[in-house]
Amino acid sequence: MKVLAFSDLHCDRDTARRLVEASAEVDLVIGAGDFASQHRGLEDMIIELAKIETPTLLIPGNNETEDALRSACAEWDSAQVLHGSGTEIGGIHFYGLGAGIPTTPWDWSFDLTEEEAEAGLSDCPAEGVLVVHAPPYGHCDQSAAGEHLGSHAIRAAIEQRRLQMAVCGHIHESWGTRSEIADTPIANLGPDGTLLEL
Repeated sequence: MKVLAFSDLHCDRDTARRLVEASAEVDLVIGAGDFASQHRGLEDMIIELAKIETPTLLIPGNNETEDALRSACAEWDSAQVLHGSGTEIGGIHFYGLGAGIPTTPWDWSFDLTEEEAEAGLSDCPAEGVLVVHAPPYGHCDQSAAGEHLGSHAIRAAIEQRRLQMAVCGHIHESWGTRSEIADTPIANLGPDGTLLEL
């Protein structure tokens, strides 16, 4: 299965248009959150992205809520929003959990605590693909200052399951980085689109 995966568009409509064009060449598209910027511009971004006819899986980032994303995607027939839930496509299980994890310092941010994330990941099946907005702690999660800003709950979920892959975004300084946890490849995607083979 050929996958086009991205994160953190933050209202960049030009990049969204390029992703729409690239989507015709793949079997699945994954959007790992932050389509909006501080809860603004979500509807316009989804109108642009909804031109994607390829099956698409989306999770909310910390710049839009789950409810807002589901509402914005209501007319996008090929898209499915995951947040504490999963689906199966082409015989592969996908499980999604959005939001900033752990909680961020911004009062506008859609966040989950580590405890809430642990509960939200409890139904994640083994051997599937995990789509999260926040990276796992210690992997693809370094800030410009070198701090690790990822989630312990996400890392534990990956360690406990033999996943095919985990994809994330959120930490902009780590866009494009790769890592591995217990033989599970980890990719921090960024907005330009990453081609993956499953």
